[in-house]
Amino acid sequence: MRKPGVFVILLLFLLLISCEQKETLKEEKESDDIYYSFKHPETGQEYQIVHAYKLYANYEEKMKEDETVRKFKLFREEVIEPINDACFREGEHFIKSGEIYSIHAPEDMEEIKDLIKIMDEKTINSAIKEALIKSTNYIPSKIETNVCVFPTEADQNLPYMETLGTGKISIFYNHSYDENMLKVGTAHEYHHSVWTERHFQEEGLETVLDYLILEGKAVMFEKLVYPDMDGTVVYFNFNKELWKQIEPDLQKIDYSRTTQILNGGKQFPYSYGYSEGYNMVRTYLNKHPDLTPEEWTGLTSKEIYEKGNYIEHYQ
Repeated sequence: MRKPGVFVILLLFLLLISCEQKETLKEEKESDDIYYSFKHPETGQEYQIVHAYKLYANYEEKMKEDETVRKFKLFREEVIEPINDACFREGEHFIKSGEIYSIHAPEDMEEIKDLIKIMDEKTINSAIKEALIKSTNYIPSKIETNVCVFPTEADQNLPYMETLGTGKISIFYNHSYDENMLKVGTAHEYHHSVWTERHFQEEGLETVLDYLILEGKAVMFEKLVYPDMDGTVVYFNFNKELWKQIEPDLQKIDYSRTTQILNGGKQFPYSYGYSEGYNMVRTYLNKHPDLTPEEWTGLTSKEIYEKGNYIEHYQ
């Protein structure tokens, strides 16, 4: 019997490569131009990026057809409903908030259209994909993680990103975004997602301290995943005058006060609460350096604050 020639062996090799590439395309694909699905290359954990901004053209067309229709109703029908399952439905924080959507119909459609023109799909996919896979390497999830990308006007009072529940991350893209912001922000929100998946309880997150440490954990995580990138602003000086203003409020249940402290403004510097939360987590981990991200993610705010003896910085 004749042995296979070099050409036949080469042909078989190329066929094997072709099969592998086709299999990869099955796992990592763009489906119907809005959804980009892929898997972790080692664990098979599933992810999906939802390019919600591609639905805005439908919304604009419907607006032109009938200008008497209320914008919020049309926006919900043309933008929200088609992606509701992936981006909103059954999100724990979304349900708790009474299903209030942060994103709403744009006031200036021309600004939105100009923004969409410069939103590079490949860059967005690449940055988010990298961040999700890197984040998963520290803390895996058992469910699909959906990241939904919306365009936003400059004057809309929205966070850069938010997590509405397990596997429900929204990115509110604006002109200030770059690749690094996408990566660091996605890592931050992924931590919120897996924390929700593992530790959320209906009545378990209430006080100002709870929220400061929740955000502090996410800031710690983003800096773990991307140690060399600029992310959430943190201050390493322990300002006693500012501390005197927030320390009496730490055990209060006051969402407006929590928001004021977290975001800063008026008497607090920008991102002050995120910084304090991060420093609380950092102080605790300096005393317990052997804990894994999975372990410290599950710790209560009381344990981190008290056993970390954070108050010593202000005595």
